[in-house]
Amino acid sequence: MKINKTFLSVLGLFAGLSMYAQQEVNRPKLVVGIVVDQMRWDYLYRYQDRYSKGGFNRMMNEGFSNENTYIPYVPTVTAIGHSSIYTGSVPAIHGIAGNDFIIQATGQEMYCTQDDSVTGVGTAGKAGKMSPKNLLVSTVTDQLKLATNFRSKVYGVSLKDRGGILPAGHFADAAFWFDGETGNWITSSYYMNELPKWLENFNGQKLAEKYLDKWNTLYPINTYVQSEKDGNPYRENYKGVTKMQFPYDLKSLKKDNGIGLIRNTPFGNSLTKDIAIAIIDNEKLGQNEKGITDFLAVSFSSTDYVGHQFSPNTIETEDTYLRLDKDLETLFNHLDKKVGKGEYVVFLTADHGGAHNPKYFQDKRGNAGYFPSGEVKKGLNAKLTEKFKVGDLVRSLSNYQVHLNYQAIEQSNLDEETVKDEIVKYMRKVEGVSFVSDMDKIDQTPIPAIIKERMVNGYNRKRSGAINYILEPQWYSGKLNAGGTTHGTWGSYDAHIPFVLMGWGIKHGANNNPVHMTDIAPTISALLHIEEPNGNIGKPVTEVIQQK
Repeated sequence: MKINKTFLSVLGLFAGLSMYAQQEVNRPKLVVGIVVDQMRWDYLYRYQDRYSKGGFNRMMNEGFSNENTYIPYVPTVTAIGHSSIYTGSVPAIHGIAGNDFIIQATGQEMYCTQDDSVTGVGTAGKAGKMSPKNLLVSTVTDQLKLATNFRSKVYGVSLKDRGGILPAGHFADAAFWFDGETGNWITSSYYMNELPKWLENFNGQKLAEKYLDKWNTLYPINTYVQSEKDGNPYRENYKGVTKMQFPYDLKSLKKDNGIGLIRNTPFGNSLTKDIAIAIIDNEKLGQNEKGITDFLAVSFSSTDYVGHQFSPNTIETEDTYLRLDKDLETLFNHLDKKVGKGEYVVFLTADHGGAHNPKYFQDKRGNAGYFPSGEVKKGLNAKLTEKFKVGDLVRSLSNYQVHLNYQAIEQSNLDEETVKDEIVKYMRKVEGVSFVSDMDKIDQTPIPAIIKERMVNGYNRKRSGAINYILEPQWYSGKLNAGGTTHGTWGSYDAHIPFVLMGWGIKHGANNNPVHMTDIAPTISALLHIEEPNGNIGKPVTEVIQQK
């Protein structure tokens, strides 16, 4: 039987088209990255019986939890955390050496997202002069843009500029953050010249003012058995208040604390949830052409503000997490409806944890303490002046590092190594200091390997202090008997964080093997079939991925 050549050609064409269709990359419609600022890993379980089915517990019950995820560097602070999550890298490589750091060559102080070459959009103040230019490497969001020839849409949002800007990366369509002076969400000319109309309308609703009414506990106050009693002394007061206890009259407090007060309440997270949903709807995230994934990076910052002010063992902190759980449920339900259940993937992690208040720890008969960095710096400089006859040889003890005044050392013809040796000798005698090392001699210093590795990873020669010091466990830099808490150390309370994934391509289960914060970006890269960020040192956690 003779077969028509034209017929065979048509069959070949259809076969080729079919093969092309089969080779299409299989990806989710949307990735939502959630960073809960200052969320200790144990908060997944501390309040688990109080969480709803649709928030944290939904992620645990439907998704995959990496139970032993650790931060592999010091200091453990917000800017570094957000950068490391999204780059798979560490300060030694990505260059974000702190929320603030010092350019060692000049002594110039630099805020992590400071960019004096841009202007604010939606604000006339300094709050808008921000961009990701200080981040030296690419993010997973940058790599998604590159992989799709910039057809993917990428947005970052957070109350904190650094929480929105650094995760969104260099190629983002936009990052938005909160202006505490005006109560508006703003951006910078790095991204656009004017706010989108939908955001102007969103700002016009004055939601921050509406949220600042009353803060009472979500549930009866006597059910908050995981916290110290109301009115305990382990907290810092709001401005203008001497007696701190529920219910808080936020409308009245706003007079002394300004609209930025919302950051220090759980309603800052609710406001962040609101704008995240507005971005999804108005920018049509997850509605891109087939095979093109969009990305929304959301950082919930009020947990950090509340944590700093109230510390972990308080009703205020417990209530903030219970309310955040409700906000997550609302966000997930909206994603189910708008993007489709099973069509998006969510990961949730933290930029760092938070210590127990030292006074609280001491009152429970534990070892803890406050490190008076200002007084130590003063004493150290006095000792160096006595020795070398030159004043102010140490600029700062910020980020648990000794920053040298290189200009003074050079102008006085001092030997830098001799100065550093004298500093190390002094710091080793200071109460609360566990280890000290000149970073050029770190390999010669007897420090446990895991701590030494974190010191090396956190040290950026151009932006970090030449000498690093490690405090005793449960010690941190602060005034004696101060309320609230902070973070920044290598201890598990600061460095053990959640890493939970849910949705498209994610198995259900848990992993008790140690993984690192730097493994998050390559895991998402592997899931999306894209190149990992160009400064990545992490490894994908393959156990979480369900091959599609």
